[in-house]
Amino acid sequence: MSKENRPDEVASSLLAANGLQLQSSETIQSLWAGYGKISRLFATSKDSPGFVKSYILKLVTPPPTKVDDEGHIRKILSYQVEQYFYSHLAPQMPASLPVAQYLGGINDHRSDGTSRTAMLLSDLREKYPVAGEKRHVLTQTQTFTALDWLSGFHGFWWPKVKDIDPTSLVLPPLQEVQRAGRDAANKAVWLNGGYTYLATRRKEYESLVKDYENEWNDPLTEWVDGEDVSISEIAAAFLSPKTSGWTPIEGYQTLIHGDVKSENLFTSTSGEEVAFYDFQYTGIGLGVCDLAKFFTCSVPLSMLIQDQHIPRELSMQDGEKQLLQRYWTRLKEVGEHDYDWSIFVRHWETALVDWLRFQASWGFWGNTEWLEARVRSILKDQEWKDSLIRNVDKANINKSAI
Repeated sequence: MSKENRPDEVASSLLAANGLQLQSSETIQSLWAGYGKISRLFATSKDSPGFVKSYILKLVTPPPTKVDDEGHIRKILSYQVEQYFYSHLAPQMPASLPVAQYLGGINDHRSDGTSRTAMLLSDLREKYPVAGEKRHVLTQTQTFTALDWLSGFHGFWWPKVKDIDPTSLVLPPLQEVQRAGRDAANKAVWLNGGYTYLATRRKEYESLVKDYENEWNDPLTEWVDGEDVSISEIAAAFLSPKTSGWTPIEGYQTLIHGDVKSENLFTSTSGEEVAFYDFQYTGIGLGVCDLAKFFTCSVPLSMLIQDQHIPRELSMQDGEKQLLQRYWTRLKEVGEHDYDWSIFVRHWETALVDWLRFQASWGFWGNTEWLEARVRSILKDQEWKDSLIRNVDKANINKSAI
């Protein structure tokens, strides 16, 4: 590893710019595919040399960009999106939506396709000591707190998202690298928040199309009667933001986190305060797309249904409805926008179908029995299906969303 890519060298430089001196560091984790490291730094200031404070360094030093490797490009772009979020968007947010403070960074992109991205952040664990664990179910208190944070986040950005320059939005990975080349610096957030939307998961979807033994092959990939596209493609088109032109979700779009799960948050000991992190997939979308993953992967099943026995088909139960109404009520209050409950529910149901499409093609985890039962019920709702088809231009589904 070159000297300039050593975590302690980068840390010392970024800390010095803040009047701080590195005392020690420890590696917290390695990034995906060995693309870098996250370290906890212990530093002192010149004014208080005896007071040690902790910080977080995220250092990304990936191999050169490969123009045809979608997974690689997605990750490279995601780190730039995250840096943009922390440096440009997070400072605009109120104290009621705590995130890590950005203290400086590096964003180097070289002509040979290599890059170096670094972020120096405040350490959330000083105030929020309880870390959510991988594929871990939250407590009831943590669930309510996280849901309130999400409704506040989505509500805050709802009226403001229209002010983001559409030309700065990051396209699906393979489209973005064609547009920008290997040097894809100076980008904002994703045009389509999240990492599971169909435009960036065509390979997985094609595998589902060919997997005739998979229960979801027929309901999700077969052409809809009278159309030459599947319900998955129609749902994806419905949920996809655009840089120009009309979209059925216009007026309801906001900024979404993009990867809501227990391991991407910290809470206070009581669980009554929460801070989210990992904003690599932040972008435009419907808030319910964040909820679809959150409900499936982190919410206790007992908060969604009363009976632990899940029937094959399941309509919305009281627990699910109460959580959604809590979110929906605060979303409207913070965003100062109206959102008819019936429209909100249609959006929610479509987000569940889209999320299931990803899980069915990638792998199931979380409250999957609940998710599958809900989607079986939704797909049998002709009114939902007719409304979805009516609001999507099927002729342009396989064309670029831009």
